[in-house]
Amino acid sequence: MLNIVLVEPEIPQNTGNIARTCACTGARLHLVEPMGFRPTEKNLKRAGCNYWNDVDIVRWPCLEAFLEAHGEEELHLFTGSAARLYTDAAYGDNPFLLFGRESRGLDEELIARYQDRCLRIPMRAGLDSLNISNAVAIATYEALRQQAFPGLA
Repeated sequence: MLNIVLVEPEIPQNTGNIARTCACTGARLHLVEPMGFRPTEKNLKRAGCNYWNDVDIVRWPCLEAFLEAHGEEELHLFTGSAARLYTDAAYGDNPFLLFGRESRGLDEELIARYQDRCLRIPMRAGLDSLNISNAVAIATYEALRQQAFPGLA
């Protein structure tokens, strides 16, 4: 199963878009707290996500709790500072794709700790980043493409 991990997401609309991608692809969504919003029904409806009941969501109280449970598994960290492209990675049967906060990405300490697992999505020089929901969609479909789109019509 494909796992999408949002580390301390800040914007409910982005999280809603990512949840929709997870619902449509069968990916599990991991939300690592603290979040920049409360995942209440009102906030989620405002985010335009009517797919929450179709998403397998796992909440984590902090990044260390997530890493304690999954740090030795197949992690792929997405950061603009990586040398390796997301298309150069081999995605196995149960990968975890990690994405950082909208405002500042993943912490440098985490990137250094898993430097050999860091990937980037290419873009024009001088631009900071894609919208996180777009980045998640790009990475998700590459991982699923390599797996021959299991369970998708």
